[in-house]
Amino acid sequence: MTIRHVALGAISAVCLSTAAFAQTPTPVLKAGVQAAGTVMWELDTIEHNGFDAANGFDLQIQELAGAPATQTAFLAGEVDMIVSDWLWVARQRAAGMDLVFLPYSKAVGGLMVAADSPAQSLQDLAGGKIGIAGGPVDKSWLILRAFAQQEYGIDLAAETEQVFGAPPLIHETALSGDLDGAINFWHFQAKMEAAGMRELVSVEDAAQALGLDPETPLLGYVLHEETLDAHPGLVDGLAAASREAKELLASDLGAWERIRPIMNAQNDEEFEQLREGFLAGTPAPGPVDEAAADKMLRLMAELGGEELVGNATTLPEGVFVGTGG
Repeated sequence: MTIRHVALGAISAVCLSTAAFAQTPTPVLKAGVQAAGTVMWELDTIEHNGFDAANGFDLQIQELAGAPATQTAFLAGEVDMIVSDWLWVARQRAAGMDLVFLPYSKAVGGLMVAADSPAQSLQDLAGGKIGIAGGPVDKSWLILRAFAQQEYGIDLAAETEQVFGAPPLIHETALSGDLDGAINFWHFQAKMEAAGMRELVSVEDAAQALGLDPETPLLGYVLHEETLDAHPGLVDGLAAASREAKELLASDLGAWERIRPIMNAQNDEEFEQLREGFLAGTPAPGPVDEAAADKMLRLMAELGGEELVGNATTLPEGVFVGTGG
């Protein structure tokens, strides 16, 4: 009887343990993203292929109007994750918030000119009009300004007229011929290249000339440390799901054909440019080089001041998590 009772007790314990495990809820990760953002391509791929469930979380996508709306929703606790640049994360972290950054993309744009533009370098734009997606502290604009100063001894802000606007507006204005040059987000640049415009100088090349590391990923998934503390393993699961989605998109053209309707590609040329640009932006696996990131932050603080980086004049500890890629 004693042996029988022990055996029954062991079986009961196993059953209870299994039931408890089965009842452990899968963490829900609510992502707030721009409906027309390129991150939708990856998140949709993750969700469609079940890479979230396979890596221990339930991805739920909530479409929002734009970057300010995503940040507002995130800081208000309405969503668990957004995509932003790590400089914004560093600014918030320096102000006492518990934000962290998992690399998503290193894609950046450049300065575009018409195919028949006589300009061969930034100094040839002196006296012209430059359209810039964003405001005066747009990061690409600041890097190109610093590059022009270093290479040619000119201040682009003083030597040109700037037109600031939303990416679609800058895109359309550039194609109409009303600008001598345009700086836009990489996916709009891809559309401009598909329409026949050419890149005068890339932000990546300018950054490298300034001694910055072009491999430093600018965009990433932003979460609260509190969320990760509540769900151990979540950041590794998200990193793995992101990596699996990128690997699928890099190897399977059919995966691109499936998401083509949400890419807003007007023709095959745009589709190919967008696909190639996305894949080229895949970060290298492994941790972010924090010394290189700190160097970039110091330059951005020098050029953009508090309006861009707030009190974050050096890289706060703990900004980067996971491996990305």
